[in-house]
Amino acid sequence: MRRQRRADMMLVMVTFFWGASYYLTDLCSQDLSPMTLTAFRFGVAFVLLSAVFFRRLRKMSRLTLRYSLLVGLALTGTYVFYAYGVTRTSLSNAAFLCAMSAVITPLLDLLLHKRRPGVRLTVSLALCVIGAALLCLNEDLRPRSGDLLCLCVPFCYSADLLLTEKAVKVQRADPLALGVMQLGVVGALTLIAAFVLERPHLPTTPAIWGGALFLSVFCSGFAFVVQSVEQQYTTASHVGLIFTLEPVFAAVVAYLLAHETLRPRGYAGAALMLLSLVLLELGPEDGRDGK
Repeated sequence: MRRQRRADMMLVMVTFFWGASYYLTDLCSQDLSPMTLTAFRFGVAFVLLSAVFFRRLRKMSRLTLRYSLLVGLALTGTYVFYAYGVTRTSLSNAAFLCAMSAVITPLLDLLLHKRRPGVRLTVSLALCVIGAALLCLNEDLRPRSGDLLCLCVPFCYSADLLLTEKAVKVQRADPLALGVMQLGVVGALTLIAAFVLERPHLPTTPAIWGGALFLSVFCSGFAFVVQSVEQQYTTASHVGLIFTLEPVFAAVVAYLLAHETLRPRGYAGAALMLLSLVLLELGPEDGRDGK
């Protein structure tokens, strides 16, 4: 039980880092273009982790490498939409919309296996959609461009999660090597995109250097390793519930550091979305929900 508690606390720390990453991404975007920042973030994380786990990576199978490319492509899509979306909407909106992967993932899993969704998933999805509408739509019933980009994030990340699950559970790929290599794929693809679409350069101020390195070391490298290691010592329900705290942490950091607030309707929408995520994770396990 003590080991599970430690795993839960480590995952809470990871979730806090991911919540803080929204503010840090917005801060670094003042100096670095989206693809340049993403390439820096994942490139540095990949280099650091490759140095630490060099011997493990040398033993990586071809199967692990093939799945790393597939998972890396899905993760690249996740962070391309994320990088552009965060700078075009509020930090709180971005965080709550990106967290919808907790609902999208089981829904996609049901569609792929052609099963009917259970009541819990149906109610969670309905609450999430209503909450997203309250959070994103303005008086003209039109979302911001950043909201639409952020809505693409959970679909890409859900594909990443489903591919990873298939790789490590069905095909027995090395999960640690898979986690490290997918970071390298994201870094390489976004670096190419940066040279094609932007004028890449290194950070130019101490504040941007600090933010970019924090994103690289803690929000990417440390977070992905801790997630892959600690998840085996706790339950899926605990992990899912802990990860629902990401938009809460993001909103708190945005309020404290960026002095960002939402309209009452936005807070109501965020509350409904958080309720949908908690309902999905706290409800009794139901085979119809694909759990």
